[in-house]
Amino acid sequence: MKILLVLTSHDQLGNTGHKTGFWLEEFASPYYVFKDAGAQITLASPKGGQPPIDPKSDAPDAQTAATRRFAEDAEAQQLLATSVPLTQVRAEDFDALFYPGGHGPLWDLAEDATSVALIERFIALGKPVGAVCHAPGVLRHVKAADGTPLVRGKRVTGFSNSEEEAVALTDVVPFLVEDMLKAHGGVYGRAADWHSHVEVDGLLVTGQNPASSDASAEALLTLVERN
Repeated sequence: MKILLVLTSHDQLGNTGHKTGFWLEEFASPYYVFKDAGAQITLASPKGGQPPIDPKSDAPDAQTAATRRFAEDAEAQQLLATSVPLTQVRAEDFDALFYPGGHGPLWDLAEDATSVALIERFIALGKPVGAVCHAPGVLRHVKAADGTPLVRGKRVTGFSNSEEEAVALTDVVPFLVEDMLKAHGGVYGRAADWHSHVEVDGLLVTGQNPASSDASAEALLTLVERN
């Protein structure tokens, strides 16, 4: 089983002067779900090399069992530091695709033509695609085979408007994930703020927030096993 994880290369939180990137828990939790299931994992990002970690996600109060495991895992750290440029990966070489969140993807991956084409290719090949928290934002320009938005008519979730409001970034992000999914015809579902919630529809797995990281990865594994 081969799984491709795609991370952001974007590290600027709009014009705030603060740093962003990917959310560590949303990478580490799925990484170990996949690794412990015996998967071969490849990491990619638009620029290749070390993707930026959102510093807030590496703070003491944001640590989880998975992030602590990552902090002691030299092999995983080296894999992350040497992510493959996104242009060098092919859907044909993997069984599934997963996007960790963090605010970074809203700026680069959501608008990245290579990422869009990669998702479309995975779906065309009948291979599952997962995304958690802000990462469902990468579906913004992804089309189904008939040219309509991929999420149209599909049950989806992602970081909610109320969660974005709670972290005071509603006016900073380029778009709100919940609003985008709804505008593209997605059937948006959610749990209470910060509670785990995952939607699975066909080949698409989406998770609402950091707490949904493990469950999103497990749902993706289930789809891989069915295939």
